[in-house]
Amino acid sequence: MTTFLDFEKPIAELQGKIDELRSAAQGGDVDIAAEIAPLQAKSDKLLLDTYAKLTPWQKTQVARHPERPHFKHYVAGLIEDFMPLGGDRAFADDNAIIGGLGRFRGRRVMVIGHEKGDDTASRLKHNFGMGKPEGYRKAIRLMKLADRFGIPVITLVDTSGAFPGVQAEERGQAEAIARSTETCLSLGVPLVASILGEGGSGGAVALAAGNQVLMMEHAVYSVISPEGCASILWRTADKAADAAEAMKVTAQHLKELKVIDRIVPEPLGGAHRAPGQAVQALGDAIEKALEGLAGMSPESLRQARRAKFLAMGRV
Repeated sequence: MTTFLDFEKPIAELQGKIDELRSAAQGGDVDIAAEIAPLQAKSDKLLLDTYAKLTPWQKTQVARHPERPHFKHYVAGLIEDFMPLGGDRAFADDNAIIGGLGRFRGRRVMVIGHEKGDDTASRLKHNFGMGKPEGYRKAIRLMKLADRFGIPVITLVDTSGAFPGVQAEERGQAEAIARSTETCLSLGVPLVASILGEGGSGGAVALAAGNQVLMMEHAVYSVISPEGCASILWRTADKAADAAEAMKVTAQHLKELKVIDRIVPEPLGGAHRAPGQAVQALGDAIEKALEGLAGMSPESLRQARRAKFLAMGRV
């Protein structure tokens, strides 16, 4: 059963009536198709109209939907023979950032990304996708390994931000994020980054400084969460909707600002309503991006990446 968001209440009410009718007629001889059809049509139109005019704050809610597909779903749907590689060879293995080798539609690739988890136990295990220094150092190790063997890198970004705990700061969180970003920019192999849901702060940029940056239609990408921004500017998280509007966090805004390269369409109502369709749509976009980068020399890839990021914000 789909979990409905606050702004989807009218849709939820209609769907509830449809489910009640189906439940009442179950096992009986009454044909209720004539009653359900107009309700379903009304529900579908309402869903279409609602998602055609989502506000930045509503998109943020969709990006955080608990049933939205995560790293493991994209890997399961797109990567064959995935072999996870753990540890930073210095402190520990971080379950918030996962990486490994596999095959993507016939190509050898290194896949690295954030995993949030999809139930209480797995969310705690993966620390809600908030990477620690050892996670970013693992990412650095895997990117350098891919570079050494000429293997393209695919990153799947989905985090509210890097873990802000005291222990993470003691182990060099800021340095690890900076080094990871530097490694992305210095790779001599293609790097295609995808923002799946939330792309929060340096914790996202550390894996997203790629030749091509893709973004799911209802994902968000920003230097700070709307709640965090509102708490700083207005001293209250209640202004999060205003902050989301001002920060231009949506894929549509960021494409216009040339922060990202391509928006990947989602199924009507968001990726959580048809995860398989969303996974394949992203796979098609990644394949096209890799094809466009094939044949470029290591130095050309570095220069293109450098020029891309230096051009951001220039008029």
